Amino acid sequence: MAGYKIRDLEMLTGIKAHTIRMWEKRYGLLKPQRTATQIRTYSNEELLLLLNISLLNKKGYKISRIAEMSPEELFQTSREVHESKSSDTSIEQFIVSVLNLDEQLFHNTFRELTQKTSLSEVFSERIIPFLRRIGVMWLVGTINPAQEHFISNLIRQKIIAAIDALPIPEAGQKKILLYLPEHEWHEISLLVYHYHLRAKGLNSIYLGQSLPYEALLKTVQLLNPTLIVSSWLTAIEPQEMCNYFFRLTEDFPHITIAASGYQVDQLKNQLPKTIRHLNGIPDLDQLI
Repeated sequence: MAGYKIRDLEMLTGIKAHTIRMWEKRYGLLKPQRTATQIRTYSNEELLLLLNISLLNKKGYKISRIAEMSPEELFQTSREVHESKSSDTSIEQFIVSVLNLDEQLFHNTFRELTQKTSLSEVFSERIIPFLRRIGVMWLVGTINPAQEHFISNLIRQKIIAAIDALPIPEAGQKKILLYLPEHEWHEISLLVYHYHLRAKGLNSIYLGQSLPYEALLKTVQLLNPTLIVSSWLTAIEPQEMCNYFFRLTEDFPHITIAASGYQVDQLKNQLPKTIRHLNGIPDLDQLI
């Protein structure tokens, strides 16, 4: 069973920790267990309950009214009011869709978002923050491989379909290479970047997952790109990663090199100063 700390719930639901504590004390909405050191821990069921409480609260329901509902009434009301357009509950809905393996909920939420705003904004402002939130679930063991594969494949389908609908850029343009290094398979953020660049009419070329270094070297020599972008999420020895980037800067001294992902976030101060750290589409736009 999952054992969320209150800070985990704060990140996953968007509800401040002090508010959660107040709701516990005043309304008894949650009943956390306590560790030997008196630290509150919450179950997966309590996370799901709090997500639905958050949905209703954002839709204008007072917390005192929510506290009077039975669990069945609360979940049913949450599902009914989701169809209204009064506020954005998309990330909470995405999380619920993962927990329940609910493809229809994911599809409906995604469709509603794309009716309101551009796909680039949906991917960068909703999908990427959502993936960061469910990363917490991995840390506490809530998301199993089936759930992770379920949501990753749904998101990949949406992004790849969007890319496929765009025109192929003219060959004469400057080229931007995107790839994942060897042993790296988490491609959603790079697919988002690839879509964004293509949507701007730029000639981005995605080389895929787990690309051997020698293959990258030959491709760069063939295409002579102006920018190379990679993403690093899977755990790697810090020295190995640093050596990789120092080799990149030596082999491609006249090409801008950018990288994103959790491992880059952790080691950015140890990487060569010329490596550009990407923390989202605004950073990418500055490079192009």
